[in-house]
Amino acid sequence: MNLSCKLLDFKSDEHERSIEIRREILRIPLGLEFTNEELENEVDQFHFAVFNEDKMLGVLLLKQAETGRFDVLKMRQVAVLESAQGLGAGTFMVEFAEQWAQSKNYHLIELHARQTAVDFYLKLSYELVGDEFQEVGIPHFKMLKSLRSN
Repeated sequence: MNLSCKLLDFKSDEHERSIEIRREILRIPLGLEFTNEELENEVDQFHFAVFNEDKMLGVLLLKQAETGRFDVLKMRQVAVLESAQGLGAGTFMVEFAEQWAQSKNYHLIELHARQTAVDFYLKLSYELVGDEFQEVGIPHFKMLKSLRSN
């Protein structure tokens, strides 16, 4: 595979494709759908996608966390096509987003991992924080990763 990542322009054709991937992987299996308001509220978020050649394989969003700290981002809506899962595309995309965040002086990434994704994030040095909780009707865990160099 010849993987690459980039930041997507909001409302671009690639951004629209990224919504379709998120819908397919994250929403439809739970019987959920995006509202127009939800999608419009993502205008100030950073949308990343991973590609193999010209084919989009996955997407993730970063947004300013609601912690009161300017140096914390929340990673959300991480989705990789089933055909690309287990091939390194998700890891490549998360590491790209982390490097981008570090270059912008962010120091911490937080996320709410679905129970099925916890091992993926543990392998990427995220740490579990607190107990299991329900979000969109399924078990999740809060996870954190410091981007500060030691």
